[in-house]
Parts: sequence; C-alpha cells; structure tokens
Amino acid sequence: MKAAAVAVLVGVSLVIAGTAAAQFGQRGGGGRFGRGLRYATPESFDGRFNFCRIIFRQNPYGDGNGWGVDYPRADENLSIRLSELTKVPVSFDKSGEPQHLLLRLTDDELFRCPFIMMTEVGGLYMSDDEAARLRTYLLKGGFLWADDFWGARAWEAWMGQIRKVLPPSEFPIIDTPIDHALFRTLFDVQRLPQIPSMDWWAGAGTTAERGADSAQQEARAILDQNGRIMVFITHNTDFGDAFEREGDDPRYFYKFSVDGYAVGIDLLLYAMTH
Repeated sequence: MKAAAVAVLVGVSLVIAGTAAAQFGQRGGGGRFGRGLRYATPESFDGRFNFCRIIFRQNPYGDGNGWGVDYPRADENLSIRLSELTKVPVSFDKSGEPQHLLLRLTDDELFRCPFIMMTEVGGLYMSDDEAARLRTYLLKGGFLWADDFWGARAWEAWMGQIRKVLPPSEFPIIDTPIDHALFRTLFDVQRLPQIPSMDWWAGAGTTAERGADSAQQEARAILDQNGRIMVFITHNTDFGDAFEREGDDPRYFYKFSVDGYAVGIDLLLYAMTH
C-alpha cells in the first residue's frame, strides 16, 4: 500500500511539473551544444549522481545521427527530475546546473560512473580497446542504457558492436518483461511507451519513425551471471527526446514525457542499487 501511494504521489508530481514545462525546458537551451562540452575529469565527481554520456565514433555502415543527439538538455532534465522526485543526491555546479558529464570508453573516469548512456547506437563504432574497456566496466558492476535507434538496419549495426563486448554465447540478449524489478523501483510501469522525436510526431502524427520496420517498441537486456541487468536496450523508441523536449510543447510533455520519466527514473534507481 505504501509503495502504491508513493507511486501515485510521484506520478502526480510529474503531471504538476508540466505546468512549468515551458520555463523548465529553457534550462538546457542555447542550441545543440550551446553550453559547450563538459568533459569528465577526476574533479568532476563529488559522490553525488552525475549523468554520464559516452562519446563514440560513427560507424560508416550503421544507421544513426551521432552520440550528441538529445545533448545536453536530456542529460540536464533527467538529472533535475531525479533530484526533484527522489532523495538521490544529484551533483549541481555553482550556477545550479546539473553536472552531467561526457567521456570516452577509454577514459579512466568511466569507472566513476555507475550509469552511462549511449544514444543513436545504430551508428556506434567501437575499437577492440574500447570494447574491452566497456566489458570490464559492465562486469565490474556498471550499467549502460542504449536508446533511440529504429528499425532492422540499426539493430544489426548495434549487434555488430555490442557483440564485441559481450558475445552471445556467454551473454544472450533477452526481452525484458514488464513485470521486471527495473520497472518497479519507484513507478509501477505497466507498458513500455513508444516515444517518437517531437519533430516526427508534430509532422507525421504517428509514433513509429520507420513505419512498419519500427512498429513495435522493444525493451531488451543483457544480464551478468547473477541476473543483474548490465545493458538495457530500448529499440524503436526515443526516451531521450521525452527528456530533451519536455518543455517545448505541453501536448508532447503530457503524451510522452510523463511516461518517459517514469521509466527513466526507475532505470536510474535500478542501476544505482543493483
């Protein structure tokens, strides 16, 4: 009963937050990289939560628009919502902005991040050295969220890269059932939403960005030997836009961002407690 009451309360808080969505969305403004790039250094970490985004090279045979899609607003907004809706201490700088960080897989600071995110992973390329570092990170307890890639070609390109890290003979990919603990850490998520980019939704009025090739949103995972999710994969859906664009259109916020934050905050809490 207490858990249900908390979930209802937090859900109501997200909806109430929508009344200030337009103002809130401006916090990450200034163009795609308008605030400059914030690279991780040893001094970046103060024991509080940092959103860590991976910079990666583009795969010429892949299908994706690069590591910086949704940056920096998605990173900022999800960090702020985490601080508002939970008791997780989030790292903020002196100006009151979340200290979200960029890093490469070869950076030593990788191992200071309990959670990392990659977007548009259909365009990911990893060298053998990068793949080995990611494998070490994941097996040491790290967590990767791979989001925002659509259709069969992007899936196959992603498979070609993640299998350098975690071969299928040891680490099969599974479908993540909706009753998995990840979807119950705070919010009681009943379905995985298909979230399109706001521009796609405004123009096409649909959610499947690649039509029939992306009709079904998917939540998949790679587990370690103890059953912990190491890699969470959201295919044919774009949670990053739910965070980045939450303040740009109230209709988009209520239709997609509320559900997106429910999954995003559940995921962060799972990553930091498992």
